[in-house]
Amino acid sequence: MINDKERKFLLPPLFNAAVRAGAAIMEVYKDSSSYEVSLKSDRTPITLADRLAHKTIREYLGPTRIPILSEEGRELRYEERRNWELFWLVDPLDGTVEFLKGNNEFTVNIALMENNVCVGAVIYVPYFAKMYVAGRGASSYLKEGVAPDAAADYTYEQIVSGWRRLPLFDGSRERQRVAVSRSHQTPETHEHIEELRRRWPNLEVVEQGSSYKFCLLAEGTVDYYVRTSPTYEWDTAAGELILSEAGGQTRSLPEGRELRYNEEDLHNPWFVCRAKCCRL
Repeated sequence: MINDKERKFLLPPLFNAAVRAGAAIMEVYKDSSSYEVSLKSDRTPITLADRLAHKTIREYLGPTRIPILSEEGRELRYEERRNWELFWLVDPLDGTVEFLKGNNEFTVNIALMENNVCVGAVIYVPYFAKMYVAGRGASSYLKEGVAPDAAADYTYEQIVSGWRRLPLFDGSRERQRVAVSRSHQTPETHEHIEELRRRWPNLEVVEQGSSYKFCLLAEGTVDYYVRTSPTYEWDTAAGELILSEAGGQTRSLPEGRELRYNEEDLHNPWFVCRAKCCRL
């Protein structure tokens, strides 16, 4: 089991890898003619930004000698990874559809997994220069003003300076706010919302792309999130820890169990998330 000293040692590479990947993404984002869009085997899009962010993270985290399971390296066989005690679980560009739409709602997700449990995580939102950080049992934090930088080299002291503990808001508002995916809603999503409306007629629905929804839950900006369309483990691991360390929770739907990681099938079940002060 990694100790506090080791976690402190691993935070800068975790943080800097995300910032550098964000810089690679934003460089492509400036020019839509350079996106180089193609389709993966599951018919989801991949762009040059996805590939460059993956390459950046792989090269920067390589010296840690910790193996990497990434969305853009998903062909790794279960037999090779099933007994990993420690690994990075990475989505180099979460929200590729939102990236292509040009709405700025995309993130870099990196989770440090120990015995298939997330023990450290960052979600970087490069367009908004916001970094969300969490350690298991060590709370979660927001650091703002983290501009994309291909040469990012933050020290531990620089990372923790000025960050704010989550949640930022106590959630004591009259209208509960429910987040849904901007681009991946299903009939089951709408049915779930209507069931909530029967008890809370004035709830507000917020459409949002990528794992940024987990961050808004951790902040206390939104109260609830339902997902009834496909996601993978790298879509949720970092966000789930950031949310839980801010007092929230994620549970499978309808079973209500915790999400599992490093499974043979990397797909998640449907799930719901609740912020710390959620009343739904």
